[in-house]
Amino acid sequence: MERIAALAGINKERLYNYFGDKRRLFEAVLIDELESLAMALGVNAPGLEDIGEFTGCIFDYHDEHPQLLRLLLWEALAEGPAVNEKARTAHYRRTVAMFAEAQRDGTLKDDLPPAKLLFLLIGLAAWWFAVPQLARMVTGSDGHAAAERRRRRACVVRAAQQLASPES
Repeated sequence: MERIAALAGINKERLYNYFGDKRRLFEAVLIDELESLAMALGVNAPGLEDIGEFTGCIFDYHDEHPQLLRLLLWEALAEGPAVNEKARTAHYRRTVAMFAEAQRDGTLKDDLPPAKLLFLLIGLAAWWFAVPQLARMVTGSDGHAAAERRRRRACVVRAAQQLASPES
């Protein structure tokens, strides 16, 4: 809390007065980060008819905002209730319903349940940033070079197309 207060240019007491405790500060930060993700994907992501680019946009977001995955991993480690779980679950259910509709109309393959397909695509796009040390050990590259990031993104886009696009 001291470091956060120093970065914010306030004293620690003021931080505690506003948020109450570390958990509530964590919750506020995570909610804000998740809302930013939802807004960015809602505005910037193509529709499900281009599932590769849709997944590429998830990759791009995590590339530009690695703190979100760190927060989600920290939330998982805490083994407590998920932050804002009811609202987050409702959001994902709406997305799963969109995937189910896209499967029914032939936009996406229907050989995987829509919820599991969504989860797989999120993992495909985000895992590079969740465990960069593993990516480095497996691929031999740390991913810092722009050319390597482009190759990784292209791999994610192609894998998403193969996994979910009926044309692949």
